[in-house]
Amino acid sequence: MEGGRGVVDVVLMPGEFFVGDAGYRPSTLLGSCVSVTLWHRLRRIGAMSHFLLSSRGGHSEGLDGRYGDEAIFLMLKELVRRGVAPPECEAKIFGGASMQPGCQVDSMQVGQKNGDIAQRLLRELGIPVVSESLFGLGHRNIIFDIASGYVWARQIKPAIAAEARTRIGA
Repeated sequence: MEGGRGVVDVVLMPGEFFVGDAGYRPSTLLGSCVSVTLWHRLRRIGAMSHFLLSSRGGHSEGLDGRYGDEAIFLMLKELVRRGVAPPECEAKIFGGASMQPGCQVDSMQVGQKNGDIAQRLLRELGIPVVSESLFGLGHRNIIFDIASGYVWARQIKPAIAAEARTRIGA
């Protein structure tokens, strides 16, 4: 990066979102949660969420990043504050995995609902989705390089995760 500064890594926890410039690289670990990244190619400004549930389903004071519909609007609000028009961004969507393989209910398909709300809202807002890695089984490790717009996603299947926990005695 210019001026000898390094890139600042930011780890998002569930319910958090981040908006920043090319000097940042947010990351997170997802299961049934979903992460949406928004990136403005010319300005090199990006946003990333980590939401747990698709929506609250009721009215409440203030927006909450734990809910997909609200997390997306929180990111958009911050992007607009920085002079970025949301339709000029490109989106990528990750997560929404089933965390209970073989379970018919899987917590009422939380992951599916999370992915569906992200896809629907971005479509309604006119923000193009250029890539997605949704659903399936297991965790995903997500790293978003705002400088380039690249997002790396590594999916870890449940059997591999269980084997790793066994090896380290967890």
